Amino acid sequence: MPRTEPSIWDVAVNEAKQQEKTRADAVGKESAEGMETNVLIMGNKDSGKTSLILRFLEKEEKPKPTIALEYTFGRKAAVHNMSKDIVHIWELGGGTSLSQLIEVPITERSLMNCCIILVVDLSEPSSLWHTAETLLKAAQARIEATISRVSTHNPKIYEEIKSRAWKRIGDKHPDKDIIDPFPLPLVILGMKYDLYQNLESEKRKVISRTLRFLAHNYGASLQFCSTQMENLMSKAKNQLGHLAFGGNISAKQGVTDHNKPLFIQAGTDSMDSIGLPPVKSEEIGRSNARIPLELWKQAYTSFFPQESVSEEVAADPSSDPQYREPAVDNMRAQKDKELEKYKKKLERRAKTKQLTSQMGDVS
Repeated sequence: MPRTEPSIWDVAVNEAKQQEKTRADAVGKESAEGMETNVLIMGNKDSGKTSLILRFLEKEEKPKPTIALEYTFGRKAAVHNMSKDIVHIWELGGGTSLSQLIEVPITERSLMNCCIILVVDLSEPSSLWHTAETLLKAAQARIEATISRVSTHNPKIYEEIKSRAWKRIGDKHPDKDIIDPFPLPLVILGMKYDLYQNLESEKRKVISRTLRFLAHNYGASLQFCSTQMENLMSKAKNQLGHLAFGGNISAKQGVTDHNKPLFIQAGTDSMDSIGLPPVKSEEIGRSNARIPLELWKQAYTSFFPQESVSEEVAADPSSDPQYREPAVDNMRAQKDKELEKYKKKLERRAKTKQLTSQMGDVS
């Protein structure tokens, strides 16, 4: 059988996994017996994910576009000993186009201490559902595949994760029979609230109620934020800190008014409070939706038809020194040479065909 060469994609993923192991080993030495947590931040492009991370780590840097999957970490002194707690922060760039890279931070090693923040752009409702659905499906598929592998040596892993999920919501919640909690702790963060405020009231109402349903259905927390509003960024930083190092979020009453920045902790909302999907009652009866999630999708996408999202990355990122990876670069150079040879071969073939045709016409 012919030997199958690894693709550039395979090389990139392997390189990322190797770097993860190297970094984790280095950080692990510093953390000693401290707690380790992984936080994956994914969502719309240019929505403020990097700004949130920089703010959380208290770094005074200008945010740069995230090309693929970027890693950083934070440390905090542990409460009960001299060690330090560590949070590994992974930021997925490219919107939905690089969802395959979710497999790098979600592994058998990180599964039980991994959390996810889904960032959606409140000012772009025409891409909101597509982004949320695509990334959550990709993450859930990766989680389920990882659980399957872990279950070969830990048969109780599924029940343990399920138990944790219901604990976050409350196993006696009145909506227990109709919601489907996400396997890992999940926060949905609606960014660009400053622009969202300028939308018509009815549009804001549909967006906020839909996100409330989406968060409640997955047993997630929901919070609106803007990089231009200091008080909201501070709350988002606290939410990230809660995922990273534990501790309590402010016990103040949640905010559900669509005219205000929403702030709803997991398990505190209800279907009765959220209300029905934004469609006419007769349309609900005619819908072929089998579960509430499908009904809300139909309602939202009827109100805000989803546009195809451009997933272009920064111009020629391979020329940027900060993204150099020898193994990937060498493979890329080899493929470029092969492509150039193929193009020249096609050109020669085309010229030969044209010349033959001309000779035939002369004779």
